Amino acid sequence: MFKEFRDFIACGNVVDLAVGIVIGAAFGKIVNSFVEDVLMPPIGLLLGKADFANLFIDLSGKGYESLAAARAAGAPTLNYGLFLNSIISFLIIAWAVFLVVKATNKIRRAAAQEATQKECPFCCSSIPLAARRCPHCTSELPETAS
Repeated sequence: MFKEFRDFIACGNVVDLAVGIVIGAAFGKIVNSFVEDVLMPPIGLLLGKADFANLFIDLSGKGYESLAAARAAGAPTLNYGLFLNSIISFLIIAWAVFLVVKATNKIRRAAAQEATQKECPFCCSSIPLAARRCPHCTSELPETAS
């Protein structure tokens, strides 16, 4: 049983997944810092609030001056500023993941096409590797060593 577990852990996919999770967590912290420390202060300033993360609705009705004060008093609050920060962080992370997946898919498509296609020496069209005659220009193709 220990050998099976060791083989499972040593499997390439498990190691790749672990590395991906660690890098993803670190990237998430960087994006959160970017949103909270760089992006949201100017947006909050434009909207007339200095600290966007401090936007909240006090559900107790006592009128606390800050979210920290409301939390210290144990008052129920609706923290819509923090929620907006989370949405913006998610959108930035989702955009970055989209760009990575898009680039990866482009590389995979190019590799897959290279493996199944060759170029006709007469008309320069893409044709299957096993073709003996070009379907575009109908030229007989020279034999290639396999």
